[in-house]
Amino acid sequence: MSGYLNVRDIDWGMVIISLVICALGVVQIFSAAHGTAWQDAWWKQIIWTAAGLLLMWIATSVDYHALMQHITALYLLSIGLLVTVLLIGKQAFGSTRWIPLAPGVHLQVSEFVKLVIILLVARFMTELHSDTLETRDLLKVLALIGIPMLLIVKEPDLGTALTYLPILAVGAFLAGLNWRYLAAVGVLVILVLPVGIHFLQPYQKARLVSFLDPDRDPRGTGYQVIQSKIAVGAGGMWGKGVAQGTQTQLRFLPVPHTDFIFSAFAEEHGFVGVVVVLALYFMLLMQIVKNAQTAPDRAGMYICMGVAALVLFHVLVNVGMVVGRMPVTGIPLPLMSAGGSSMLSMFLMLGLVNNVRLRRFVN
Repeated sequence: MSGYLNVRDIDWGMVIISLVICALGVVQIFSAAHGTAWQDAWWKQIIWTAAGLLLMWIATSVDYHALMQHITALYLLSIGLLVTVLLIGKQAFGSTRWIPLAPGVHLQVSEFVKLVIILLVARFMTELHSDTLETRDLLKVLALIGIPMLLIVKEPDLGTALTYLPILAVGAFLAGLNWRYLAAVGVLVILVLPVGIHFLQPYQKARLVSFLDPDRDPRGTGYQVIQSKIAVGAGGMWGKGVAQGTQTQLRFLPVPHTDFIFSAFAEEHGFVGVVVVLALYFMLLMQIVKNAQTAPDRAGMYICMGVAALVLFHVLVNVGMVVGRMPVTGIPLPLMSAGGSSMLSMFLMLGLVNNVRLRRFVN
């Protein structure tokens, strides 16, 4: 495809909604982190947002068909970078997830591999020669995704590894996955789960136990969940106000500017604020799905729906985690949690969605 891409054809609704969520995130990061070692995180988040907008424009400008043609090289590069993380990566909080780029700047490779997985699934499903997804095809794409997943689990970072599965799930569903296979996978997971628990890291087992019974160790493994639930409940209807949340400001709430930013937001902005944020995420998802419905081809549809599945998974798991309905996994809240790699990868994915949208207007 060739032609002139008109800026007016960009999905500005999606861009504006994303920036509003980012703005709320910056305000909450400032509130939650002031007076701590992370008190400069709010202006760093602004820089990451600006850099994300630049990357979104780049991702919008490069035809996604060209990216899919080079998916083999991108996939091999991803595997190489993930191996590099294990060899020379920076360790923090018990995991080796980051490659140091400069003083104070670290790249979390697994965040950017999400884009490669989205493109990989889109190309694989587009090239199927059947209206239904056969078992051999499902196993092939599962093996391709399984390799980077295993490398990320090795870091260890089970939470990020699991985010690749909804991309595959929505792709398989749209490709015509037979319900019998889905039932078989469900039964297999149930059977393997008791065995798989033995392969978890000690801290991962502790998180699972604390999820099932946080009061069993209220000052240890259950501390995060208990304090998070207290913070959410303390917000009431209207919240306590910016920088007024007791759980957040008195430092009872752990990492309130990253994984538990939703807890801090709920305490300071209450039920009304929570409804507003969740409504913004819903609107963002609807914009992405609308672009999937109007995509010029099946590849574009798979890309948009892969992004939608990933965003939905992140929101559901993070919000579920802070209210005690999901195990603590360290999955950030998209566009709100402090962190450069997460922010940049999310804007790149939104750029892919805009990329698909703009191809409708190119002759």
